[in-house]
Amino acid sequence: MTDTTRRDPPLTIPPDPEVVAEALTGLMTSAAAAVRATAQKAMSPDPLPYDPTTVARAWLDFNTAVMTSPAALMQAQMQGWQDWSALWRGFGERMMGGNPEPVATPERGDRRFSDPAWTEEPVYDWLKQAYLLSARRMQDFVAAAPVDDATRAQVDFAGRQLMNALSPSNWAHTNPQVARRTIASGGLSLLTGLTNLLDDVARGDGLISRRAPNDFELGRNVAATPGAVVFRNDLLELIQYAPTTDRVFRRPLLFVPPLVNKYYLFDLTPKASYLKWLVDQGHTVFVVSWANPDAAMSDKGLEAYVKDGVIAAMDAVAAATGEADVDLVSYCLGGTLTAMALAYLAQTGQGDRVASATLIAALVDFGDMGEWSVFTGKGDLDAFDRYLDRKGFVEAHDLTKLFATVRANDLIWSSVVTHYLLGDEARASDLLWWFDDGARIPARFLKEYGRDVLAGNRLKDAGGVTIDGVALDLSKIGTPVMLIALKDDHVSAWKSTYAQRTLFGGPTRFLMGGSGHNAGMINPPAANKHGYWVNAEAPADPEAWLAGAQKKDGSWWPEWQGWLGEMAADEKVKARKPGSGKLKALTAAPGDYVRVRH
Repeated sequence: MTDTTRRDPPLTIPPDPEVVAEALTGLMTSAAAAVRATAQKAMSPDPLPYDPTTVARAWLDFNTAVMTSPAALMQAQMQGWQDWSALWRGFGERMMGGNPEPVATPERGDRRFSDPAWTEEPVYDWLKQAYLLSARRMQDFVAAAPVDDATRAQVDFAGRQLMNALSPSNWAHTNPQVARRTIASGGLSLLTGLTNLLDDVARGDGLISRRAPNDFELGRNVAATPGAVVFRNDLLELIQYAPTTDRVFRRPLLFVPPLVNKYYLFDLTPKASYLKWLVDQGHTVFVVSWANPDAAMSDKGLEAYVKDGVIAAMDAVAAATGEADVDLVSYCLGGTLTAMALAYLAQTGQGDRVASATLIAALVDFGDMGEWSVFTGKGDLDAFDRYLDRKGFVEAHDLTKLFATVRANDLIWSSVVTHYLLGDEARASDLLWWFDDGARIPARFLKEYGRDVLAGNRLKDAGGVTIDGVALDLSKIGTPVMLIALKDDHVSAWKSTYAQRTLFGGPTRFLMGGSGHNAGMINPPAANKHGYWVNAEAPADPEAWLAGAQKKDGSWWPEWQGWLGEMAADEKVKARKPGSGKLKALTAAPGDYVRVRH
């Protein structure tokens, strides 16, 4: 996010010649490194993790359909003529001192045009509205075009990526903040930004390096909740946290994070730590810290992560506490694995080992993946298989690029402006620091997950996915399940999350928090942000559920804790220290696996 409130002072003296010389020297050094890296990458035999022809074929099919249906094109042209006429009339009124209503305005939360000049200065206001109008007309045209859903999804995604890139906020000569900074610095800001760009090209991973103060350190101010690793296998370390209350709920709580990135999204700085908050509520908290794999783990698939992952962690929790049952809490892909484990346990006579299960921002029915569907076509899956066969895993930076592309304005273009056009550092952010600390995922897991769970959408069907000879059936799960969705989630859409409540065999509850996939999850009560929705009724239509829901202020965490506490029946025991049971402390939290970078 750029600093749009700061006004750069006008330049009063030329920049220091020594500073300019130093900047030019650094620029030339970075340029040489970028050329070497680009040449090496061009000669690399590594296959691409996607099919570059997919979008081209979709555009060809789209254009063919449009040209054979001229009525749709004519209608779009008529609407465009009306909109552009209104925009020019408004611009003329502004130039004459009037204050007309804008033809196009940014959506809520669009920070690209927050600088006052985008509204106060007529030329910049026209640029902003012209861009927004073009983007809106393009999306409306694609939505109404006579094409199949798969083609529409591909063209819509590619078109939005193009429009995101073409925003006037992303170009030095059309961004008012960049213009002010360039004048104030005598051009040094652009030299610095170009050096930053070349440094990133030289690094060769295709990512924009977040230049921010390095204020975070694992075990000191992130992933710093006191505890110890009490179990380890080749897939995971299991961390048990030290209690902060004299007595704790009898049932221990096991948290299962996704494989993407690392577990400490849930243990950021202490004021934002979900896991610390759970400890403070009186839970004996365990968390899985997944291994960051190399090629030796390429053959680890779904079965390994269910049995040697989730269920092995449950076995370790039982050994550490002596308790026969557990509260299982999970997030995103961790929730999908948890659902598989629940079905496996229920169908092997072990269902009573889980007293309650919470699936946060998690899917088991992938019938509607929204824009993520553009990555699951046959050509892309085949290309991804070739990539995985060569490497044995997916690189962390390739996963980061995928997630950043889906939220390009927040995770790509805002950094382009900050680091390349303004030559600035970004503010320190524990969430973005975590986002940059990626993790790999093994090849076999991704192949099975991509084809059977995502593209095939077989987990929702009885017998669609098999673990250790057991054909999983989610309807056999009798455990009470809480489904938690996040309203603006771009990964696990809330309507899809709501709809899957009927797939489980036991009682289900649904709760929806505000904000998006990560920010909505990390929402401590003290922040009093975002709000959440509750509704005891469960109509078939998710919009009907929302219409009848009560919106409450603040974090959803206490509401969910109330549900968990009701089922615990206030059974309390003396607090358990890590290593005090049958499993001894191996190393202090956050352990060793979280520190592995490749």
